[in-house]
Order: sequence, then C-alpha cells, then structure tokens
Amino acid sequence: MNFIWFILIGILAGFLAGLIVKGKGFGLLINLLVGIIGGVLGGWIFGLLHITITGGFVDSLIAAVVGAVILLLVLSLLKKK
Repeated sequence: MNFIWFILIGILAGFLAGLIVKGKGFGLLINLLVGIIGGVLGGWIFGLLHITITGGFVDSLIAAVVGAVILLLVLSLLKKK
C-alpha cells in the first residue's frame, strides 16, 4: 500500500510542479518521474535544513513538490545554455 501512495504523491507532485514552473503538467509518465525524483530531492533538502517530515501525505507532498520545482528550475537553466 505504501508503494501506491508513493506513486500517487509522485504524480501529484510532478503535476503541481509542472503547473508552478511551466503553467501546465507534462503528462502522466513525466509527472511521475519528476515527482519521484523531486520527492527524493525534497527529502534530502529538508534533511539538510533539519526540517522534519513526519511521513504524512501532506508533508510528503510538500517535500516532493518543493524538490520537483527545484529540479525543473535547474533543468530549465541547464536547457537554456
């Protein structure tokens, strides 16, 4: 069951990050990938900043969205060069 939540949070986080950065989502598969990578990145960044994530849905979603937005911003900077 945790795996299903992980996938759902990844899809939602990728979609929300796409809305924030690009103004629309990227499609189901790319949203999932961006959300999962963003979740790992967000968890790592929150850990560096000593921000505790309780593992609840909202906390996990916030960390994943923050990580996904950072990921998309970095990728967009690299793409422009």
